[in-house]
Amino acid sequence: MITTAEVDVTYSAGEQYVVRIGRHVVPTDQPVEDGGGDRAPGPVDLLVGSMAACTAFYAGRFLDRHGLPRAGLGVTARYRMAADPHRRVAEVRLDVRVPAGLSAHDRTALVAVLQHCTVHNTLRQGPEIVIDLDEVES
Repeated sequence: MITTAEVDVTYSAGEQYVVRIGRHVVPTDQPVEDGGGDRAPGPVDLLVGSMAACTAFYAGRFLDRHGLPRAGLGVTARYRMAADPHRRVAEVRLDVRVPAGLSAHDRTALVAVLQHCTVHNTLRQGPEIVIDLDEVES
């Protein structure tokens, strides 16, 4: 099945933009050191947050399938920017909090599942990115 979706981003003020995804609205801003006001998460934060949320979702589904509780389930993501001149995230560390008492087999299986969440797969096998310019009247 091929699914398409649309995300729309519009300028707000300063370095702030508004992301509209269906009926959801997410503001973004840049950190102060990048000229923003740090009034909302930055795009890179949202990227890493998406990976953490996708990981948590996959972990929850795994726990459900194995009759294990989701109590305490969570993910903390930490990321490091690359030192090279190409602005990008160099490393993401995902610390997944799972219920105590998982067997060694369940832990190994869970990690294997988490390494293939949709966001993780997308970053591993980057999508084709096409940029079109559409002129608007101001």
